[in-house]
Amino acid sequence: MRDVTPIRVMVVDDHAVVRGGINFFFSTIDDINLVGEANSGETAIDLCDELQPDIILMDMVMPGMGGIAATRIISSRYPHIRIIALTSFVENDLVQKALQAGAISYLMKDIPPQELTAAIRSAYAGRTTLAPEVAEILVQQTFQKKAPPIDPCLTERETDVLSLMSEGLSNKQIASHMHLSPNTIRSHVSSILGKLEATNRTEAVRVAMQQNLLPL
Repeated sequence: MRDVTPIRVMVVDDHAVVRGGINFFFSTIDDINLVGEANSGETAIDLCDELQPDIILMDMVMPGMGGIAATRIISSRYPHIRIIALTSFVENDLVQKALQAGAISYLMKDIPPQELTAAIRSAYAGRTTLAPEVAEILVQQTFQKKAPPIDPCLTERETDVLSLMSEGLSNKQIASHMHLSPNTIRSHVSSILGKLEATNRTEAVRVAMQQNLLPL
């Protein structure tokens, strides 16, 4: 049987029952060594020098210094220590702040022990593990990140031209419809493209529809 250097883990949680449960489970895992516990962010920071953990399981919401502040300080002082947020809360703001503070993973406290073990091994190897609820939040946020609404300040005539563009009319047809010269329509179309930051007529119409700039 080959020798394996155990992963040194510290648990930070203000609930003794949580710390005790994790301690009991990891006592049966050969490659994970629970080197210490802390009941607050302040204590966790103080113990880092003494215990030199590889991984910290960090509760996010605790009295005194919370997990986010502790994660930020530890990540700054001890960049080799990888922190896994282990919490009961999955609010979008909390997830974002934890990851920005330096947490490599974000897990829920009801995670099955075997999955927590796998997440610790992954974090030790530099890989991220996210609870399904967290992954869903991040995916939704990615899709919701759209460019800020355009305020093109189209003139009334430009809006009329744009409306006719959306019907597929050419510049010549629009000119005839509006009793204007083709050169004037070309000038309006060019102005519309610039204001909508579009490269062609089709894109301009698409952007206009997205921004509700065309009458129904």
